Amino acid sequence: MALRNILKYGDPTLRQKCYEVTIFNESLGILLDDMKDTMFAADGVGLAAPQVGIPKRLCVVCVDGETMYELINPVIVKTSGTQRGQEGCLSIPGEHAIVERPKTVWVEAKDRYGKPCSYKVSDLTAVAFCHEIDHLDGTLFIDKTVDKK
Repeated sequence: MALRNILKYGDPTLRQKCYEVTIFNESLGILLDDMKDTMFAADGVGLAAPQVGIPKRLCVVCVDGETMYELINPVIVKTSGTQRGQEGCLSIPGEHAIVERPKTVWVEAKDRYGKPCSYKVSDLTAVAFCHEIDHLDGTLFIDKTVDKK
């Protein structure tokens, strides 16, 4: 697989609302695999396609080093509770801030083959899902800061 360049804050692609994925093919699988490799190489827990210059609605998340989520056209359908914690972003190196997120999120998405998937995740995984899904709408964690550190 190939490592992709991670765009940095200020690049206009990071502020774009991304396009829905409509074609599920080998190229999509290659992009997802490249994004996983790029995320791990950068010591991240999530990466959205716009961060690698692709304005499409997909992201990858892996907070525990084992459970990999591939979210294509993800939609948050329900949330519960709240949690606050420090966040950072591979596209904004060195910047951290306190952000309030849901404690639990229910997400509907598709996998790399176009098959519908549903997830209920909590705690850090819920934060990562929300953070990456925000990227797909051009929203960065610094837009949601509660208290900068």
